[in-house]
This record gives sequence, C-alpha cells and structure tokens, in this order.
Amino acid sequence: MLSLQPKFETMNLQDTISVAVKEAVHTLYQAQLEAVEIQETRKEFEGELTVVVFPMLRVIKGNPVTIGEAIGGYLVDQVSEVVAFNVVKGFLNLVIADSYYLQFFENSKTQENFGFVDPQADAKAVMVEYSSPNTNKPLHLGHIRNNLLGYAVAEIIKASGKKVYKTQIINDRGIHICKSMLAWQKFGNAATPETTGLKGDKLVGNYYVAFDKAYKEEIKALQSKGVSEEEAKTTAPILVEAQEMLRKWESGDAEVVALWKTMNQWVYDGFETTYKKLGVDFDSYYYESDTYLLGKDVVADGLEKGVFYRKEDNSVWIDLTEEGLDEKIVLRSDGTAVYMTQDIGTAIQRVKDHADVGGMIYTVGNEQDYHFQVLFLILKKLGYDWAHNLYHLSYGMVDLPSGKMKSREGTVVDADDLIVDMATTAEELSEELGKLDGYDESQKKEIYKTIGLGALKYYILKVDPKKRILFNPEESVDFQGNTGPFIQYTYARIQAILRKATLDQLSKEGALITVLDTKEKELIQQLSAFPEVIQQAAKNHSPALIANYTYDLVKGYNSFFQNVSIYGADTPEECVFRIQLSRKVGEVIKSAFGLLGIAVPERM
Repeated sequence: MLSLQPKFETMNLQDTISVAVKEAVHTLYQAQLEAVEIQETRKEFEGELTVVVFPMLRVIKGNPVTIGEAIGGYLVDQVSEVVAFNVVKGFLNLVIADSYYLQFFENSKTQENFGFVDPQADAKAVMVEYSSPNTNKPLHLGHIRNNLLGYAVAEIIKASGKKVYKTQIINDRGIHICKSMLAWQKFGNAATPETTGLKGDKLVGNYYVAFDKAYKEEIKALQSKGVSEEEAKTTAPILVEAQEMLRKWESGDAEVVALWKTMNQWVYDGFETTYKKLGVDFDSYYYESDTYLLGKDVVADGLEKGVFYRKEDNSVWIDLTEEGLDEKIVLRSDGTAVYMTQDIGTAIQRVKDHADVGGMIYTVGNEQDYHFQVLFLILKKLGYDWAHNLYHLSYGMVDLPSGKMKSREGTVVDADDLIVDMATTAEELSEELGKLDGYDESQKKEIYKTIGLGALKYYILKVDPKKRILFNPEESVDFQGNTGPFIQYTYARIQAILRKATLDQLSKEGALITVLDTKEKELIQQLSAFPEVIQQAAKNHSPALIANYTYDLVKGYNSFFQNVSIYGADTPEECVFRIQLSRKVGEVIKSAFGLLGIAVPERM
C-alpha cells in the first residue's frame, strides 16, 4: 500500500494523489495521463479533495461514473490516507483520513513562520520598486494603493523564498518642481515647515497649487487682451519664469540649486513621516536628478549593435512594429534623453549596484502599461538576461464616492489626512457598537489607529491589483463581512481564548486525539493551504490571494468556534487540542496580515 508520507511543511497532498491517479489509470486501463485535475470538494458533498474524471475521457473510453468508481477503489486500496470515496457524475470525491490531518497539525503546530521559505544563499534577488512620488506635492490616495501593493508584494515574494530589495525612484527634477519653487519665491514670504507648522511636503504642495492658480489668472488676463488661448498658455509670464528656472537648474545655477535642495529636503522629511505612519519601508532610494542622464551611453552602444537607428534629424529610435508595437524615440535630435532613455539606464544601474538582482517589479498605475511593454522589450533586445524577469505590477485607480482627484487644483485626498480620518471612522463605529468598553483613552486611540489603518489596507489589498477601486471608508471599517476589522476582531477573540489557557495546555505535546470533528478537519485543511497560497500570491504578484485566504480562514474559525466547544469539550485532551488549534489559526492570521503590512490587536 502506498503511503503519502507528506512533506508537512507544504502538505502537498494534491501532488501525491495526482501521482496515484496516474498509476491507477495505467494499471486499470493501460493508458497514460499527462495531468490530473484536482479541486477542493464542494461543501454539499462528503470529502476533501475531488478528482475531475471528464478530462480523462480523452484517453479512456467509458462511462465517467464507472471510471471514477474504479479509480476511487484503487486509491482506497493503495493509498493509506484515502479512506473512502463517492462519485457524483464525473467527479470523484475523496475522503482523507483524520490521521493525515492530525499528523500534519502535530508537525506544524510549533513551527515558527509556518508557510515561509528561507531564501537560498545563491538565489537571484528581486528588486521591487514602489511609491516613486514627485517632490512637488504630498502623497495622496493613489500613492497609498501604490505603496501598499508594492510593500505587500515585496513581503510576499520574500516569504516565498527569494531575497528582495525594496526601492523607489523619486521624481525630484523637472518643470513641475520648478513651479513649486517659483511660487514659493513669489508668494511664500520665506515660509518654512517650522514657521508654518506644516509638514514639508504639504507646504511645497500648497505652492504647486498656488502656481496653477496664478498661471490660470495670467492666461485669462492675456485672453482678455485678445491673445489666443493656445498662445496665452505658452507665453504666460509665470510659466516662462518657471522654464527659465529649469534651465538655470540644469546649468547648475548655485542659487536655484540651493533652493531646490532646501525645498526637496522638506518634502523628503514629510514623505518619511507618511511612510512611517503607513508602515512601509525601503532599502534604497534613486533620484531622478541623478539618473536623468543615464542611458545615453546605452543608446550609443545599441546604435552600434543595430538595436536602434538614427533618423535624418539626428534623433535615435527603435522600431518595434514587428512585435506589434510602434516606433519609439530614445534620444531627441538635440541629443537630450527622454523618459524611456533614463528608465533604460536606471534599470541597468540597479543591477550594477546590486549584482545579485535577477529581476525587477515596477509598481506603477495602468496608464503606463505601454511604456513598460516598450521598456522591457528594449532591455531584452539589448541582451540583458535579467530583462526576461521584469514585471509591471499594473494597478487601477482609486476613486472616492466624491469623484476623481486633481493635484493641480488641490483636490487630492491627502494620505496623512486619510489615515487620520480612518482612525476617526473606526472610533465612531467602535463607540457605537461598544466594542472597546473598559479601555482607557490612550489604549482606545492606539486601537482606533490599528483598526482604521487595517481597514484601509485590507480594503485596498483584497481587490485584484488590476481592478479599479471605489474606496468607501465607512464600508471598510465594518466589523462584519470581508473587512480588516472583522479579521482583526477574530484574532483578538482567539487571544482572549488563549489567555484563559494554562501553560500546560499550551505546551502539551504528542497525539491528543485520534478522531476529528468535521469543523476541526475543515480548519486544519485551511491551515494546510497557507504555504501554497504564499507561493501562488508571489507567482501572481497578488496580495489579494493572501487577503482573501485570511478571510476564508477566519470564516472557518468562526464556524468552528460556534459549533465546537473549546473549554466545554468532552475530554481534557479535546480541550487542549482545540486551544492549540486556535493558537495556530491566530499565528497564521498574524503572519498573513503581516505580509499585507496590517497589524493585529491583542485585545478589541
């Protein structure tokens, strides 16, 4: 008789059954199966795993029910952990022995970082880029989705067994930066973060808005004198001044560069405060002011290799029409770089800085899908091996019920303000429901922050990155349904159960029981899936898989909690087993939420 002898760190039961089914088909029908389709058994049928028989009809002739019954009988005879089966039409439902799940639990219950894989010493690293803001305004709701996605994907890939570098490129140069600088000179009265009490990024952002307001007024004034709208937009004095400031910066004018450094530092300090509140971090920073000239030498090399070609006006291009794309400029006729040029150079520089990098992930909104298609293709054509491991983590916009955001008009949803608002919303709902009765004010404030931020993060991360989100703060803080607070509340409930347990109950080892209640079995099944969920989430760059797995686990635990008594169990051994099972569920909830950057409160 075959024994599954599972590797309990992954409990890869499906792979083992797949091998056994192929052996059954070969033995019973002298046929070869290339693949076996296995699913979780539907709730209304007995069993845990279902083998789909219909695809086998391509190599086996006969009735799918008869075939299913024959294979089921073979598995019960040959595989010790398959104890029973039933066939519904063309679906073979398998009942797995309680002993299998008990052995899995016994091997995993004290395992730290269950589901996580340590990186191999010689494995190639992955660089994950996210955030990448402009230094002319504070972070907003769109940046929040970007940061949460990038950070979570980095943590998930790290947990899957790879080394990860988290980075960003800060867009700290260009006309938009000069607009804020010029407006500060004109309207700022030497204001600083210290004199105004404003975070530096907010202060600078206010002058970006002030520039736009003055610019529009000048356009109207010129139009009233008979100047066309198009001409007014290009000749408005304040815009001309900003363009002159940019030229001075590029030529290294000492006064302009000094102001640029001062105002950018205000913004960097402001960003760091927001990152800390948001709970994200970085291993390295790149600045566009350092990288905007990179890539020119690569273009020269690519010209020699025939990857690029030069037009009559001296501009340099690449022809990607055979790949279904367009021709793309990489160097202007005056020899200046375009964004594509510096992105090529920056990617190459990153590998020079981190020799072990074997791939990169760019967390950028879906409006840049085409840009990254072109970038990745160019890098492949230039012959870089790591270019085959580049991924654009493309995501949809985040909208509020009130509509779209516009930075220039100052109507963005500020990230800091939203974080505060989420804590306030959590406070209002918690007070209404009486969730935190008996806590002092300082304890309550901390829990409100944890709930509010957890609600925000979970609401955004539970959605597939490619989908657009309509973010509803009140809906996100609901204590029922697929929300962060619901999961946090279940975790806190588990901790309350564990606080009642004795040290002996928590530490007792060995086989406590031999038969599982249905709810216990279902819960262990869900726990066993966690390692594979991490791998799939890493492969698909999708924190949503982790988020929704955690929700399903919590639903499973609540069903267990409502149907199976813990401290009122029939025997002391059952009580201890259920306490330890609860503890493991709590650990996995905490680990899963940790991958999403979400904290869990010990009490709620």
